[in-house]
Amino acid sequence: MDTLDLKVLEKLDKGDQRKITYFLKLLLNKSKYKKLKEEISIRRDEINKGETLNHDEIWNKLNV
Repeated sequence: MDTLDLKVLEKLDKGDQRKITYFLKLLLNKSKYKKLKEEISIRRDEINKGETLNHDEIWNKLNV
C-alpha cells in the first residue's frame, strides 16, 4: 500500500477500518503469502537479536 492508500484508510471510520484490517489479515494468511510472512518473521527475529549486517559487511558479501 502506498502513502495515498493509507491516507484514504485513515479517513474511514473505525468500524470500516476494522473490516479492512480483518480482510487484509485473511489475505495474508493465505498460503501464497505464507512464505513471505515466514521470511518477515525471520528477519524481525534477526533484527531483535542484533544479527543484521552493517553497510561494509553487505558490500563485502557482494564482492563489490
